[in-house]
Amino acid sequence: MGGPVATLTVWDYVVFAGIVLGSSAIGFWQSLRSRKENTSEEFLLAGRQMHAVPVAMSLTASFMSGITVIGTPAECYSYGTAFWLFCLSYAITATVTAEIFVPFFYRLGTTSVYEYLERRFSKSVRVLGTSIFIIQMSLYTGLVIYTPAIALNQISGMDLWGVLVVTGVVCIVYCSLGGLKAVIWTDAVQLLIMLSGFCAVIAKGAELQGGVARIWQDAADGGRLQPIDFDPDPLKRHTFWSLVVGGSTLWISIYSINQAQVQRYNACKSLTHAKMSLYVNLVGMVATLSLAMVCGLTMYSVFMKCDPLTNKDVGTSNQLLPYLVMDILAGNPGVPGLFVAAVYSGTLSTASSSINALVAVTVEDFIRPAWPSLMEKQLSWINMSLSVFFGFVCIGMAGVASLMGGVLQAALSIFGIINGPLLGLFLSGMFFRTTNSIGALTGLLVGFILTMWLGIGAQIYPPTADKTNPLPLSTVHCNISILVSTLVRPAVADHWYSLSYLYFCPLGTVCTLAVGLLVSIITGRPLGPKVLFQAIISILFWKSSNTPKENNEKLANIGALFSYIKIK
Repeated sequence: MGGPVATLTVWDYVVFAGIVLGSSAIGFWQSLRSRKENTSEEFLLAGRQMHAVPVAMSLTASFMSGITVIGTPAECYSYGTAFWLFCLSYAITATVTAEIFVPFFYRLGTTSVYEYLERRFSKSVRVLGTSIFIIQMSLYTGLVIYTPAIALNQISGMDLWGVLVVTGVVCIVYCSLGGLKAVIWTDAVQLLIMLSGFCAVIAKGAELQGGVARIWQDAADGGRLQPIDFDPDPLKRHTFWSLVVGGSTLWISIYSINQAQVQRYNACKSLTHAKMSLYVNLVGMVATLSLAMVCGLTMYSVFMKCDPLTNKDVGTSNQLLPYLVMDILAGNPGVPGLFVAAVYSGTLSTASSSINALVAVTVEDFIRPAWPSLMEKQLSWINMSLSVFFGFVCIGMAGVASLMGGVLQAALSIFGIINGPLLGLFLSGMFFRTTNSIGALTGLLVGFILTMWLGIGAQIYPPTADKTNPLPLSTVHCNISILVSTLVRPAVADHWYSLSYLYFCPLGTVCTLAVGLLVSIITGRPLGPKVLFQAIISILFWKSSNTPKENNEKLANIGALFSYIKIK
């Protein structure tokens, strides 16, 4: 085994084009149905009339995408099944987001989640929060566009940058013509295509290897089915604590305060539908992750005696799954095309979601406040023009993403570095009355600088093998040519820069909260038991079944009670 594999056939291209064009046509049809209501709210929030199930599928597709299709099996292949613990993180995330954040943001009724920051703090905090989000989503979407380019480059021989540009242009056309409703319905179809791609690889692998039981046994023999590691060492890449504590914080930051996700459940027709979309989404996320992990175990079973990465058959771990597809499915015309469609579908769903969110925050946080008299027709043209602009920005960012190594860890690192401080900012505003504008701004800047320093340092000086714990790979059945390079490492690289990437988010959250409160205490009123009790009780008494008036009355009564008993 090893060496070059077949490339796509005519039938593969037919299947690929048919699936992608067919799923996209559904979205365009939805957008055409809404043309008579050509308003900014219709474009950005689907008229706030969406049901729970399509929104749930869109939530899953938006952040599981092509990165999951390629990155998660590669993660399982190299590091085993520890990543499966993310299912527990997903459950915690769905519950916290649905019961605390969804009622809060749904009742605000805003298009941009960052409008809350101006209401709570100041215009400068809102602008800074929006700017950080734009940087984050531009880089992340570049990574998303880069992902299918890897697959097509590996199994078609097409030029990598040529694929990047073509992918970006398709996304631009797709986003500028359709609105959020088109994005949501297309996401729902494309999620099914992604799952079908996984099933095709698993089914063929099981056929070749003699059944799923053989795949499972090979995984056990190769050390892929490791027991849960409860080591509290924060420098170890994946442990129970990093995956559940760090992972939960990371995914809460993605689902609770990220514009792309909040925009979706705010598009639901009622609060009940919005909350239900999170719980249905949980089922989709667990199913997607589980299929991706089994796909990774299948890949290990096939390649356990000849690792393509060590043998230089592929350039990066991101090309392992495309290589497997062409190795085992080339004799089934059309099936490799299904896999490429799965990766591409994930890219289109995520890129369209991200670009739509970037347009939303730009219009609501920068353009509307500056030119409040704009007509709906003018806003419509601005929305489409910004979709084109951000599409080209993301193509440029794809070049940066190509330098970031494994796509899965890179994507989660980006969210941890940026979403951690943003989550701390929102939490300090929602639950701590003491935090003022100066404290919020300072806390966000310090938290962002800290996580950026950590993230860039970890990229330059990656943690060593004793921290990441890669599992052994065999090359006994193939010829190898290994080139080993070394990099002089400063002392800080083996400690600070070796912190698990899953702790980037909680570190940024805690730092932003702590610095924000400290600066607010120095520049404003002191933090006393009254403030802490008000924060705790406001959480306990905030029920999703209550109307805004009922919640406001409860909080007013609680405040009156505190004033009466004069807690200091």
